[in-house]
Amino acid sequence: MTNEEILQIAMRQSAVDSNCCTDDFRSMENKVVISQANPNARKYLELPFHCDLTSYGNNIVASVSEDLTGIAENYINKYPVEHCFETPNLLVLMDALKPFDLNVCFMAEYFLPDVTKVKPVSCREYNLKRMLPNDFADYYLPQWGNALCKKRRHLDVLAVGAFRDGKLIGLAGASADCDTMWQIGVDILPEYRRQGIASSLTSTLAAEILKCGKVPFYCCAWSNIKSARNAIRSGFRPAWVQVTAKRKDFIDEMNQ
Repeated sequence: MTNEEILQIAMRQSAVDSNCCTDDFRSMENKVVISQANPNARKYLELPFHCDLTSYGNNIVASVSEDLTGIAENYINKYPVEHCFETPNLLVLMDALKPFDLNVCFMAEYFLPDVTKVKPVSCREYNLKRMLPNDFADYYLPQWGNALCKKRRHLDVLAVGAFRDGKLIGLAGASADCDTMWQIGVDILPEYRRQGIASSLTSTLAAEILKCGKVPFYCCAWSNIKSARNAIRSGFRPAWVQVTAKRKDFIDEMNQ
């Protein structure tokens, strides 16, 4: 796959998730669409959205409930694209959502592989092992909560582990979140961090996913500098950003 083909695959998936057309993300004009549930959407998304903003850089596609179309349209057309995803402008959207018992919840940056940069990176004295579900079945533990997801363990299809003297010290896992794209998550035990293990695991797993004919993708919060650096060191580049609003009770529960 070329970088352009990978980007096109990602945009097609975002179009499924947002209930729009792929070309909507390449337009220079913003777009507001009505969100709908879709069995082909990324498995961890809760659809339909109340209010979700997605941008690949050119514009914003707002996927919203019918009662929020006016609010979304006014907001995304009032400010520059990049400012709609940050404060202070984002506070305007948050104020508009409060009467609907909604508020901004998730703010994430997504990365796609640069096929000219993604290649397995050596892991010094640690042994790397390609792992299938039976190999990592016993590792659904808190310390591996980013690499593996206990609630959706049926989606965890592939992993690469770093071992020292038979002990697992780092793990990168791939979740088959949709038919064409697998998401990478990674965990390193605290005492083994800052040794390049994360980038070794991430780049190796990304290469393995590409061999499977799937697109690896990586997600982190904008404030998670360590994770963003790992993505870049591993051969990934920023591709799209997304802001999602949720019900207040959902947010309150997350904040417990």
